[in-house]
Amino acid sequence: MMIWLKRSTQLVLAVTVLAFVAGPASAVNLRSPQVVFNYAPLQGYLNVVDPGINVATQQVDAQSWSTSITGNADFTLMLKTGLGKGDAVGVYNGAAGPVPPLFQVFPAAAVAGWFAQMHFAAGNLLVTLFDQNGIIQGQTFYPGVSASNFGFYIQGPCGTWFSQDSRNGGAPQMLTYSSLGNPGDFWLAWEECAYNANSTFDGVVINVQSIHPTPAKTVTWGSVKSSYR
Repeated sequence: MMIWLKRSTQLVLAVTVLAFVAGPASAVNLRSPQVVFNYAPLQGYLNVVDPGINVATQQVDAQSWSTSITGNADFTLMLKTGLGKGDAVGVYNGAAGPVPPLFQVFPAAAVAGWFAQMHFAAGNLLVTLFDQNGIIQGQTFYPGVSASNFGFYIQGPCGTWFSQDSRNGGAPQMLTYSSLGNPGDFWLAWEECAYNANSTFDGVVINVQSIHPTPAKTVTWGSVKSSYR
């Protein structure tokens, strides 16, 4: 997984994934309708890192995710530059209630070279955080984190945004694209502030390796709440 954060500073988060098997990109449907936004900045970035993707017409309908095998799953996240301007990155349970618990991976204070070892097992997540010198900065155990249905979030000055549109009042804050250069990988492109037609979706870009997107469903908050009665 690689995250690139563009503001006054940039974030590149490289992810080495172990014990995952990627699902075929062809198994994922496209968004309908495709989201309209200011295409140029994101198109320019993907033209360099993964040429051939059309950001206007190849948006994948993938808002929650799963690891593709049962049992243990391990991967490592590494920051190439600091997060900058108060942004944090993490995961949450895709099937949780209206206000899901957030499982932070990197705090906003993380600097270049920090990395995290993440371990999914028995419905839980263990995050071990290291600084740029390989010194452990802490270990966090998150109970009840689903490896079969989780989403991504960003949290910063513009608020907290989720990979699932329904958690953003129906607005798209993250767009997903299948990689052409590395079939089975995906790009997650974030808008850090509230979506509008002038949004650029190049503020945070994540390269995801070897986890499945879960087909998105259009639901109301009423139907979500009814699941917890």
